[in-house]
Amino acid sequence: MPRFSVIIPTHQVAGRLSQALDSVLGQSFGDVEVIPVCDAPDSPAADVAAEYAGRDPRVRPPVVSAPSGGLSAARNTGMEAARSAYLLFLDGDDVLTPGALAAIDARLRETQAPGEARDPAGTTRDADAYGSTRDADAYGTARAVDVLRFAYERVHWWDVETSTPELPRTPRGVFAPVEAPELTGVGLPAWTAAYRRDFVTANGLAFPAGHGTDVGWGGLVTLAAERMAVLRTVCVQHLLRRQGSRLNAPGEHQLELLDQVELVLSRAAELGLPPERSGPLFGDLFAEVLRTAARPERLPAGRRRAFFRQAGTLYRRHRPAGYRPPPGSLGVQHRLLATGAYGAFRALRGANRAARASRRSPRPHLPLARAAYAAYRRRPLDEHLAVYCAYWGRGYACNPAAIHAKARELAPHIRSVFLVEPDAVGSLPPGLDHAVIGSRRSWEVLARAKYLVNNANFADGVVKRPGSVHLQTQHGTPLKKMGVDQSTYPVVAAATGSFAKLLNRVDRWDYNLCSNRHSTEVWERAFPGSYRTLEYGYPRNDVYYTATAADVARVRRELGVPEGRKAVLYAPTHRDFSSGFDERLDLAAFCEAVGDEYVVLLRAHYFYDDRARGAAAAGGARVIDVTGHRSSEDVCLAADALITDYSSIMFDYANLDRPIVVYADDWDVYRETRGVCFDLLASPPGPVVRTPAELARVFRDGSWADAEAAALRARFRERFCEFDDGRAAERVVRRVFLGEPPEALPPLLPLAARVPAPAACPALPASPAPSATPARS
Repeated sequence: MPRFSVIIPTHQVAGRLSQALDSVLGQSFGDVEVIPVCDAPDSPAADVAAEYAGRDPRVRPPVVSAPSGGLSAARNTGMEAARSAYLLFLDGDDVLTPGALAAIDARLRETQAPGEARDPAGTTRDADAYGSTRDADAYGTARAVDVLRFAYERVHWWDVETSTPELPRTPRGVFAPVEAPELTGVGLPAWTAAYRRDFVTANGLAFPAGHGTDVGWGGLVTLAAERMAVLRTVCVQHLLRRQGSRLNAPGEHQLELLDQVELVLSRAAELGLPPERSGPLFGDLFAEVLRTAARPERLPAGRRRAFFRQAGTLYRRHRPAGYRPPPGSLGVQHRLLATGAYGAFRALRGANRAARASRRSPRPHLPLARAAYAAYRRRPLDEHLAVYCAYWGRGYACNPAAIHAKARELAPHIRSVFLVEPDAVGSLPPGLDHAVIGSRRSWEVLARAKYLVNNANFADGVVKRPGSVHLQTQHGTPLKKMGVDQSTYPVVAAATGSFAKLLNRVDRWDYNLCSNRHSTEVWERAFPGSYRTLEYGYPRNDVYYTATAADVARVRRELGVPEGRKAVLYAPTHRDFSSGFDERLDLAAFCEAVGDEYVVLLRAHYFYDDRARGAAAAGGARVIDVTGHRSSEDVCLAADALITDYSSIMFDYANLDRPIVVYADDWDVYRETRGVCFDLLASPPGPVVRTPAELARVFRDGSWADAEAAALRARFRERFCEFDDGRAAERVVRRVFLGEPPEALPPLLPLAARVPAPAACPALPASPAPSATPARS
């Protein structure tokens, strides 16, 4: 039997779960089992947990608790699976501090009572100095403390600032709860204690259902405990999420806090708690109630008075004899609650807020240029209007264009307007309704549209209106650091600008689109917000599964690829530490080295549209500049192979199951200056080369497309082509525009069952089908 079970609920924390797991598994004290509790067997967090379970036997296979049951059900499910002497809880985005388990174990040993222990039949047995016997476990829990409380530290999600809430004053050793009446357990999170499992089981303790479960659990545990102790060492670092605690989210569920309060007070009444304990318990419980009452935005407008009145009824019913409210403003609130004076309570709250507001600096006035936009926002939303933008207005492209095309088919009642820069107007498809960014009409549609779709972000001045729906589609799978993860890389951070403004833009998102679980995890860290993740695939990649051989031939003709030649797409990424476009490869020399059967399609990063033309011209007739072509998807369809360094195009191109070569001539510099999310050289989509000579060699000897390259590509596709199956746009439109429930959307087609568009050179070997992928049902 392990010493500790660490139970980790994982709802919506897949991006940080690995940090929590590492913090437990990296402890110097290793007698522990880890029990991840996941929403579903195929949830993002379940995949992370299963990977850990596969490589460390201390991690149990994830157990499942449906999200509808909430945090209480998840923890109870974890407790049912536990086999240890002591239970600990850890939120999936928190961490144990180094040495925490060793400190907890040492404190438990210090507080172990020597002497006799009794078996279930009541017979007395000799116990050693730690209370263990021949029949007890090695740690001797028969005379152990029921609950060991320990300190924790709050860590701000962005700053290095921390704060450590103080535990109430208690006796130095083991104590009964009556000896420390201020330690009620009510205001302490469940993850600030170790609980003896036999004690929990014997008393039938479980987390009460509903909101505020920690309030109910903490109160009930302390009421049941006989032996307690405190460890004032910080054992948990608790992340203060940017979007705030989910416990503070507004809604009807906030009224469930009163159920927790009544549960604890009713149990205290049954036990006949003495006044020296009932008073502090009552005070702590109603401090929690008044915190919610003082934040009316947490409660539905029509339920605020009802919450206050119901709380007042509880207050009068359970107030201990002789109870004296605390001094100051909090005492006034107690008295108003006791008399049910909601009007006076609301007035007091308003006066307090006004006093705080008067101490703030005045807000600047909006520029006059936005006066028209402000006026448009006073008009109702147009429920049948969608506004799209791609790459900061560079044209009709990427995921927004693919979603627009599918919306015209499935939701023809939705009118669409594309926002573009003036120089992009000429490249738009005929008949596409558009507005130039910054024009009066662009501000009008931004103010009135129900749906706003972008693969970057709209201008900072755009306001998220109630009822509007913002869909962030992203424009690539992340290899490089993104969002706030860039803050520790000075070159990138300087170019990014204000992270505060970036996060204000993130706050507008309702949905964030992902093409693989890797992206889900990275976006959660890089763009912390309250949006909902849609793991539907990238709509722009649908064409890789719907295009035909005729489509591939047509695109190659349009691009000028000679008949019978192998087209190799060269797509280098942007480097933040470089002031201009550097193709990093002598394309003319490459063409000369690999032979006449190859031509190169050069697609520079979109930052360098004009500067790439010079590089293409220098490469000669066998280098075709496709940088300015509207559709990167068309360019990929035309290519028989891809050479790239660190561009996200590799993740999209992998859907075609065609050869990819990574030309990583400056990987070490790029990794240190730009920052990366994973080691590309350890998990590449194909051969990795570091010099022009090595690159030419893999094309001459055929290793760019041999069986080893195909095996690397297969593993890469399993990880990064997870949700791209040709129906991503349909899922997005049906979910976001038509409001269909997730269960009604097209199911994901297994990777082995997907058929990519054929290459112009059909002799290229395909990657082997993934063995773990189920066949088409």
